[in-house]
Amino acid sequence: MSARDTAEIGLNRFARRGYDLDEVSIVPSRRTRDVDDVSTAWQIDAFRFDIPLITSPSDAVVSPATAVSVGNAGGLGVLNAEGLWTRYEDPEPVYRKLRDAAGADAPPVSLLQQVYCEPVKPELITARIKEMQAAGVTTAVRVSPQHTEQLAPTALSAGVDLLVIQGTIVSAEHVTTQGDALNLKQFIADLDVPVIVGGAANYTTALHLMRTGAAGVIVGVGADSFSTGDAVMGIRVPLASAIADAAAARRDYLDETGGRYVHVIANGRIETSGAIARALACGADAVQLGEPLRIASEVPGGGIWWDSVAAHPRLPRGGTSAPVPPVGSLEQVLLGPAETADGRTNLFGALARTMAKTGYRDLKEFQRVDLVIGGRGD
Repeated sequence: MSARDTAEIGLNRFARRGYDLDEVSIVPSRRTRDVDDVSTAWQIDAFRFDIPLITSPSDAVVSPATAVSVGNAGGLGVLNAEGLWTRYEDPEPVYRKLRDAAGADAPPVSLLQQVYCEPVKPELITARIKEMQAAGVTTAVRVSPQHTEQLAPTALSAGVDLLVIQGTIVSAEHVTTQGDALNLKQFIADLDVPVIVGGAANYTTALHLMRTGAAGVIVGVGADSFSTGDAVMGIRVPLASAIADAAAARRDYLDETGGRYVHVIANGRIETSGAIARALACGADAVQLGEPLRIASEVPGGGIWWDSVAAHPRLPRGGTSAPVPPVGSLEQVLLGPAETADGRTNLFGALARTMAKTGYRDLKEFQRVDLVIGGRGD
């Protein structure tokens, strides 16, 4: 780390300078392309997707049906294996209660905590995976690190295609005096399905997670515009820098292993098509989106947004928001056409345009685009 990368915040106390996505801008090259000649396809392990998207495992936007819709649109829908769809046989009355309680405001945290007190039912994990499988899309579920050993075997027995192990911060070296910690490396080595794990916030954590055998590493703590994680825990991850760090770890791990490529998936305040393009330009292979999808007409939350950690029983944090009216179908949000000029619809059609305008034909090439500091923000 050079002296230019640090600032002295007090006597002999230094902090590294980090950059958010809205502080960097993409620089066009000398070449442009026809948009029809651009590919936004992405592949992880044996699974290929037309757009570099995995969904945030928020019950506000992901049901089995919307996971299928995302799959049909070319992305990967990730269902929360610890969410409402695995706690309730019919969660619609719960959604109705949340929408009624919200009115014009965000749903109360106390109500979120109450509805998530219902235990997770393993048979419902199986049933939801089978439901998604029947539609013919790639299936994925998320489990928290704390419940991976308890719930992952059920998901694996049901035939899930990809397993996502995700918490706010996940490390390969969790230290505890309360029993045995999850040994990620050993756990992943025993599986026959690819695992995506995260979040990571820096080079070292990303590299250690890659060494567990994960197929993908989620970078960032999922802090959207509504997140209270910074206020509650003091943790904020400048996402552009975190992605670049993880991309450097990916390159070093590729050299270390003689060719094993681990995908970097960006997760944070990525709420517009421009932010998606900047995340990929910084080195991400795909993005994880949640809150931007709440404007789709099919999402189960009806325009309300809450992060999965907003219902934490002891320390709620994460985003909650008042409902917004739908602006179109999920396919329109992802693939267009856009009817407004705010960057919140046709998210991946816009990405293809950015790649065409800057002269890159695929995502791997686009990761080499020039960047400058001095973005205006979203």
